[in-house]
Amino acid sequence: MNILEAIETRRSIKHYDPAHIMPEADVEKLMELACLAPSSFNMQNYRFVLVRDPELRRQIRAVAWDQAQVTDASLLVVMCADLKAHEHQPERYWSHAPQPVQDILVPALKGFYAGKDQLIRDEAMRSSALGGMTLMLAARGLGYESCPMVGFDPEAVSKIIRLPADHAISFMIAIGKSLQEPWPRGDRLDKSETVITNQFPE
Repeated sequence: MNILEAIETRRSIKHYDPAHIMPEADVEKLMELACLAPSSFNMQNYRFVLVRDPELRRQIRAVAWDQAQVTDASLLVVMCADLKAHEHQPERYWSHAPQPVQDILVPALKGFYAGKDQLIRDEAMRSSALGGMTLMLAARGLGYESCPMVGFDPEAVSKIIRLPADHAISFMIAIGKSLQEPWPRGDRLDKSETVITNQFPE
């Protein structure tokens, strides 16, 4: 499946085959592809928490409006981000670059985010969203369906997955084999409303 087909056919699926077990090779491939998602300064501040323990899945389902895909999907991924990634050995992010480039970007990274809590959180959400979309398209390309989810108690899920204090949860993604055909795609808003050229009208 090419990328255009993956985009056109990806749907948010709610009903999964609970008997399906995703091969480890597919899990590894999904993570390999998801980790190619872009991020500011190449920080790779997204964190993919693969919740594979059935009991933890049940606990998360209990704080996620009892949504069946939490336990029935082959894979449940909690999308998180490291809010302190800009402080964690930032030289790692540009070790591949020529030294003059490193000399500029590595110091700039810390200064760009230092003391800017809102910017740091915004960046966390951007990076985890980019990582999540990359993951969902990769899943579609491998023949799986997916469903991004925000219907859950983030504080409760944070406790269940032992989220570090300097991390944030963005959303969850269920991935697996669908049990039924998706509903017809919802009507898209007219592009005159969603696509703006140059400037918003006065």
